[in-house]
Amino acid sequence: MQKSVAKYHLGQVVRHRKHPFRGVVFDVDAIFSNTDEWYDAIPEDSRPAKEQPFYHLLAENDQSYYVAYVSEQNLVPDYSGEPVDHPDLPDLFGEFRDGVYPLHFQLN
Repeated sequence: MQKSVAKYHLGQVVRHRKHPFRGVVFDVDAIFSNTDEWYDAIPEDSRPAKEQPFYHLLAENDQSYYVAYVSEQNLVPDYSGEPVDHPDLPDLFGEFRDGVYPLHFQLN
């Protein structure tokens, strides 16, 4: 039985280890759960192992906002103390406090 423990948590701000973007974790997959086509599009020498947590991020870089899917091995914590400006953040999280975004639940 494989047991996978996520290193990062919902609402945490993280950075990509190699690429210039950062984001807020809004979901975690215990192991790779995207399509084979997505995985195969990654250059073979850069492909992360599938048997690790993968994170869904509300991401930003200098030019745009987007959703990213990133392996744990390619993330590092962001200690800048700066908020992320992704426009979808208020739908899922409360206001940025002490370096994290608290989960925000809306009742219908």
